[in-house]
Amino acid sequence: MLYNYIKLADETQIAYSNIQDDNTVEIAIERPVAGGFDAARCLLPAYRWTSVEGFTQKEIDDLADLLRHNAPLIFRLAREATKTYA
Repeated sequence: MLYNYIKLADETQIAYSNIQDDNTVEIAIERPVAGGFDAARCLLPAYRWTSVEGFTQKEIDDLADLLRHNAPLIFRLAREATKTYA
């Protein structure tokens, strides 16, 4: 299950998962573009990026920086969500 975290000014939407069995949280990022979406996934706390489509390396670097600054809050929210839906 994914939970909305933030919507950026350019309509990029960032969502997070429950805490997984291996203590990771999956981040899903989507940005609407003509004919579909740019998308990327990031696994925290390793910051391992997968399925990156449409984002430049600079944009991924900026998103990684945003995630680093927000990781403590994201993990806290994911823990609370995991307890709620466990």
